[in-house]
Amino acid sequence: MLFSDIIGQLDIKKRLIRTVTEQRIPHAQLFRGTEGVGKLGLAIAYAQYICCENRGEHDSCGTCPSCVKYRKLAHPDLHFVFPVIKPANRSSVVCDDFIAEFRTQVLKSPYFSVSEWYAEISGDAKQGLIYANESEEILRKLSLKTYESEYKVMIIWLPEKMNITCANKLLKILEEPPEKTVFLMVSNEPDQIISTILSRTQHLNVPKLAEAEIVEKLMADKPGLGQVDATNTARIANGSYLAATAILNDDDENKVNFERFVMIMRLAWQVGNKKDHASLKTLRKWSDEMAASSLGREKQKGFLNYAQHMTRENFIRNMQENGLNYMTSYEADFSQRFSPFINERNVEDIMNEFALAEKHIEQNVNAKMVFFDLTLKIIMLLKK
Repeated sequence: MLFSDIIGQLDIKKRLIRTVTEQRIPHAQLFRGTEGVGKLGLAIAYAQYICCENRGEHDSCGTCPSCVKYRKLAHPDLHFVFPVIKPANRSSVVCDDFIAEFRTQVLKSPYFSVSEWYAEISGDAKQGLIYANESEEILRKLSLKTYESEYKVMIIWLPEKMNITCANKLLKILEEPPEKTVFLMVSNEPDQIISTILSRTQHLNVPKLAEAEIVEKLMADKPGLGQVDATNTARIANGSYLAATAILNDDDENKVNFERFVMIMRLAWQVGNKKDHASLKTLRKWSDEMAASSLGREKQKGFLNYAQHMTRENFIRNMQENGLNYMTSYEADFSQRFSPFINERNVEDIMNEFALAEKHIEQNVNAKMVFFDLTLKIIMLLKK
């Protein structure tokens, strides 16, 4: 993968290239930023540049034997670690069991979501994990000599998903790695990584993409897309190319989450202000459906994250500054009537309740308790 394959991020690319040309490659770096800004692609392009046999001023050559293998993500000195889902009939699993699927996913597009990856490897509604025994695989691979390149590169996608035992076993090798070994960690939620790993890595903040960069890429990929539609999509995407493509693809999950949000808010208001017992029963049914194991924790977390987004956007809408709002047309239509109910008296508490529920789901707290408690609190907060 070349740097030119990655949208924008010119300053980040220049910084990465400079570490190679000046021979100051840090042994452990953390690429941190929101989902959809190109962090994983940047890490792979950087690894390819490090190992390229005929580097250019701005990019890898793309044609040397090393680059040819990197283009297929099959270089023997390039290793990947990523969250996986253990099949029910397996007692243990490592990332190499899913390496073919991971390569296919990345080569299809380096801009993909965690939920897309989980859907690719499993039909089960579970959260992925980098399991404890993965540390043994990492240590084994890094104990070997390089096959072809001067450097060995270990790319860890989503280290926040790492089992605590696995993370602790890597501390020593992160602090004192074998010579010519480079760790590149790519994180959407760096605050979830244990502090001892954070302190052993050099942090690289990957910013959101500029609106113009997203527009240019969208119009290149979708020739029939007009300038107005591309610009509006890029603005709503708020710096994430992944979000932009999801909007254009009429993302079903986004619409489902919107319908769930509308339902909980309407029912909560009716119960709180009209003492509507029928709505209370429907609200209880809603919480049970959200808590169903078939939905899965990733989709539960996805809704709660979406609910925080909608709460924030509805509060901002009250300021009558349309340029500050990032909503689709159907979200904006709903907010015309709903936004007055999100005000300075309750917005912070509502945001906190959705965030707390998301945290509890992440921690495997009983989902039925989490969602029922959430509905009761939303009823009270909408009355403020």
